[in-house]
Amino acid sequence: MSIAKIGIITVSDRCHKGVYEDISGKAIIDTLQDYLVSDWKSVYKIVPDEQEDIEKTIIDMVDNEKCCLVVTTGGTGPAKRDVTPEATEAVCDRMMPGFGELMRTESLKFVPTAILSRQTAGLRKNSLIINLPGKPKSIRECLDAVFPAVPYCIDLMNGPYLVCNNEIIKPFRPNSK
Repeated sequence: MSIAKIGIITVSDRCHKGVYEDISGKAIIDTLQDYLVSDWKSVYKIVPDEQEDIEKTIIDMVDNEKCCLVVTTGGTGPAKRDVTPEATEAVCDRMMPGFGELMRTESLKFVPTAILSRQTAGLRKNSLIINLPGKPKSIRECLDAVFPAVPYCIDLMNGPYLVCNNEIIKPFRPNSK
């Protein structure tokens, strides 16, 4: 069985310049380590809030690194430099709007400003790309909401079989017992 590769992209000018430590990307890795018991490897990058850089990094992770899942953090708000959703849409073959809808619904339980978030998800080749918010607490809340559907989505694209720690997150696979 091959080891699943999962891309983690932090989109932040200040983290890219080394002004801030990247706690958001680490929060994604920590969450995935909690969720997954199957072997996986992270492919991790920090990029500035530039659409071209985000697009190139997603393309590289999918096309060259062969990541079955790419998770971004940052750049999903309404500020002018928040362009992660645009970059994601530009490189995806198809969009998966249900992910963004569910993440916003979940986040609204905690903060009224969740309606300002533009998180989305899409498919490129055999990979799922998910845009998450930038705050570690919000990252976990959003992943807790959507991750039960992620392993089955990857199954449907003939990706690696992700095995989860059912004590932490229970994936939904329609044909599983």
